[in-house]
Amino acid sequence: QVQLVESGGGLVQSGGSLRLSCAASGVSLDMYAIGWFRQAPGKEREGVSCISSSDDVTIYADSMRGRFTISRDNAKKVSLQMNMLKPEDTAVYYCAAAWGCPGLPGADGMNYWGKGTRVTVSS
Repeated sequence: QVQLVESGGGLVQSGGSLRLSCAASGVSLDMYAIGWFRQAPGKEREGVSCISSSDDVTIYADSMRGRFTISRDNAKKVSLQMNMLKPEDTAVYYCAAAWGCPGLPGADGMNYWGKGTRVTVSS
């Protein structure tokens, strides 16, 4: 069983930055693709970014490309650096693990999910 815990969310002004972390307990994340997803109030969950398990290939949803960067910090932590944040980035952000990345911005096929961390971007 993979247990994931997100951290790093908070309140930030438009144009600011946040760094989210996804930490695993008891297992290494190296064998999993790790994705970041978000769900805004009244909207469906959408994929933000994903890093593959085999060769750390990274993919991004179109609206995040160039502003967000996903990376593996170590065997048990994956981070999402978010720059140039906009009010429309306001959402609960989740990390999830699977054998492979989904086709973004989809969120299908992820096997293990964290409980999320809230990001609020003020205008």
